[in-house]
Amino acid sequence: MAMKLFPEERNTRLTADATHPHPSVIPPSPDCRALVRKALREDMGSGDITSNALVSPRRQAGAVILARGHYVVSGVDVARTVFRELDPRLRFTAAVPDGQFVEPDQPIARLEGRARSILAGERTALNFLQRMTGIASLTAHFVEKVKPHPVIILDTRKTTPLLRTLEKYAVLCGGGANHRMGLYDRVLIKDNHRRLWSAEHRGDLGAAVATAQRQYPGILIEVEVETESELAQVLDAAPDWILLDNMPPDRLRRCVALAAGRCQIEASGGITLDNAAEIAATGVQAISLGCLSHSAPAADLSLDLEENLF
Repeated sequence: MAMKLFPEERNTRLTADATHPHPSVIPPSPDCRALVRKALREDMGSGDITSNALVSPRRQAGAVILARGHYVVSGVDVARTVFRELDPRLRFTAAVPDGQFVEPDQPIARLEGRARSILAGERTALNFLQRMTGIASLTAHFVEKVKPHPVIILDTRKTTPLLRTLEKYAVLCGGGANHRMGLYDRVLIKDNHRRLWSAEHRGDLGAAVATAQRQYPGILIEVEVETESELAQVLDAAPDWILLDNMPPDRLRRCVALAAGRCQIEASGGITLDNAAEIAATGVQAISLGCLSHSAPAADLSLDLEENLF
């Protein structure tokens, strides 16, 4: 699906200057461990019967996790957690930090210890790493596309159930920023809210913003609009953000001019790598993209045993 949405992804290559600093927000350890334990139970069940049958419990081995393409890495500490949960004696050494650009065949991490432990954790560790690295890398492509415009690339709540914290962390690794984490940390008045409000209040969106401001003082208030007339309705209510939904560049420019700096403007809907630069040039302050988490292609990574380490 992602390759169909973004066909140029096959040919677009991140370069070394696309390296992003280690994010200031990292996956909460208790949440990460709980997710890892559930994932291991899902995969391991009653045990790795193939390794139990064929691999001696005393056999030591070494392995390396390799990138097979150009990526921005995310999930190294999650992979480490996988192997530590399986075998605290296993040695896991990160070769690169999260947020680092890697090239094909570049090592991401190395492992040394019981062969059975390495094999047992291989798939679960790679599943987390491939998913998160894919999200970080797609985010980095969008960040590169919108340069030199001062536009923030935002994620959305279109995340895999129970993996939101990790997927939003991966967006940070790619140089993006997080939108709200859930329904609890920002008021976002969307189309269905507007319809329900309008049915009782005759479509006064400014009043909807004012009501939310009274109910939740100090909380960011954002309202989605689809037309210039709706934008005009809400500007006097002074929301913190206005979300312009599925607007072409010419309409975005008109709306940015109409807002005249009275609030922050976010564009969303129908935005791809092909048109991201054009959208960024309209003057919006942010672009939000559900595709970062729901359509990012998994990174091609592998775990290979190293002959010289066992």
